[in-house]
Amino acid sequence: MKPPRGRFVVLEGPDKCGKSTQARLLARRLRRRGPRLLHTREPGGTKLAEAVRRVLLRPGHRVDPLAELFLYEAARAQHTREKILPALRRGEWVLCERYSLATLAYQGHARGLPLPMIRVLDRVATGGLRPDLTVVLDIPESEFSRRDRRRRLDRLELESARFRRRVREGYRLLARRLPGCVLLNGRRPPRVVHAQIVRHVDRLLLKSRHERA
Repeated sequence: MKPPRGRFVVLEGPDKCGKSTQARLLARRLRRRGPRLLHTREPGGTKLAEAVRRVLLRPGHRVDPLAELFLYEAARAQHTREKILPALRRGEWVLCERYSLATLAYQGHARGLPLPMIRVLDRVATGGLRPDLTVVLDIPESEFSRRDRRRRLDRLELESARFRRRVREGYRLLARRLPGCVLLNGRRPPRVVHAQIVRHVDRLLLKSRHERA
């Protein structure tokens, strides 16, 4: 008997929004609730995609916006086919830190590349795969400098405040227009944000159990 398709959940948001913290909290909860889980990230998730990540995020690299877009989509194509799709076909859940929405926000709204072109390339890279749920954590640009900066900033984190504002505007606009997206206030305490995310994910869990029954 073919196993039911798993669920695909993505956490998104501007740099320093708390995405990785929330992903760890959600992964821990999901593993306690039972479904097998692949917790991964973009760019990255495979050996090849992690190598592309190092190129994309290394400070000092000057990357043309179009080249940047192709690199992200190349990493996504490998990640999707090598890790995400096989996990979903096995009936596992996939929790990913960033996916297609990030490219529309960063390379589209912030870099100024045409959104229709990005959507076409992304459709090719993903094979049309779309998350069941995308949670966007929203923080104002002013919050960026207040958050933990003990580690070295990467190439995108070193971009201007104007760039970060455009990223945020893009996320807010996209989250309100696209189906399956939820926009949450990332400035709230982590436990509050986690509880809000859990409410949305629990609906997905309940739906999955009904489908299996």
